Amino acid sequence: MPAAAPTSPSAAPNTGRRTQYEGAPGARRAVLARRAGWTAAAVVALLLAVLLSLGVGARAVGPSAVFDALLHGGHSDDAEVVRQLRVPRTLLGLMVGAALALAGTALQGITRNPIADPGILGISQGSSVGVVLAISVAGVHTLSGYVWFAFAGAAVASVVVYAIASSGRGGATPVKLALGGAAVNALLVSVTQGVLTTNAATLDEFRFWQVGSVAGRDAGVAGQVWPFLLIGAVLVVSVARGLDALALGDDVAKGLGQNVATVRIVGGVGATLLTGAGVAAAGPIAFVGLAVPHIARAIVGSDHRWVLPMAALVGPVMLLVSDVIGRIVFPPSEVPAGVMTALIGVPFLVFLVRRKAVPA
Repeated sequence: MPAAAPTSPSAAPNTGRRTQYEGAPGARRAVLARRAGWTAAAVVALLLAVLLSLGVGARAVGPSAVFDALLHGGHSDDAEVVRQLRVPRTLLGLMVGAALALAGTALQGITRNPIADPGILGISQGSSVGVVLAISVAGVHTLSGYVWFAFAGAAVASVVVYAIASSGRGGATPVKLALGGAAVNALLVSVTQGVLTTNAATLDEFRFWQVGSVAGRDAGVAGQVWPFLLIGAVLVVSVARGLDALALGDDVAKGLGQNVATVRIVGGVGATLLTGAGVAAAGPIAFVGLAVPHIARAIVGSDHRWVLPMAALVGPVMLLVSDVIGRIVFPPSEVPAGVMTALIGVPFLVFLVRRKAVPA
């Protein structure tokens, strides 16, 4: 005798579906809460890094003296050190760290290359050529004068790379961008070395900029580059959804309604502005653009609407902490921040390779 049919044949399946969909909002809320918590932690870490940058150095300044200098206009020797020397240095570290981290995140998304950083499109080396020509040809010998030549060199290099990659079949694909960037970068290195080896005076002056440092810069440099950093950040953030789509491949991104060429151009222009201004202000600081995007993705996942803000917080932390370590490791001398970030970044790159995070 056949078993009696249940009163509601769809009861069990419907119950399962209700459970699934009722659980989804809870899971999303948990993810949002976790991301918000990590973002708050990154903000706290950034505040601590700023406090360290203002207080630690050849002359140690206590937190009370730092707050007195910033909030109450103190006139002690410690207050003058904080205001005249460390505030511009810290401000530049904040701006350059965020700029390089955002640029690296955007370039890794555009090229779908996990080891991409601002040097992959020849941007950093373009800045170097601009500074070399400024010193040897234009006779510019001030840091505020280098800024414009370095920025122009970065912009020209990125345009040349994109023009090379976009020619031929398929347009500016990730592989063509990477190969074009490598070729242009090699050419620019040759130009730089050629000028430096034939002009000893240029070499002597250029080497102080080349190591990458936030020391010795005044507030005027930050005032010159912040508009470019702001515009670049806005452009990169505006294509966050497009970068998520590009991670799925060009065909899928087009199917999702994204204009792949527009995403790459807007993101590339934003990354060029960020890198050009950051490198012009502080020199070619290595590994911030490489390491920080991976750290940000490990913390908040792959959604670029969260990755980009997290990178903008973690980048300055990495640069400021590196700068502080460089001040105290060999007192009273200082190790430039660019050297310290490289010392930190090399083990990180080795870790990526060992974890097989970099595809063969």
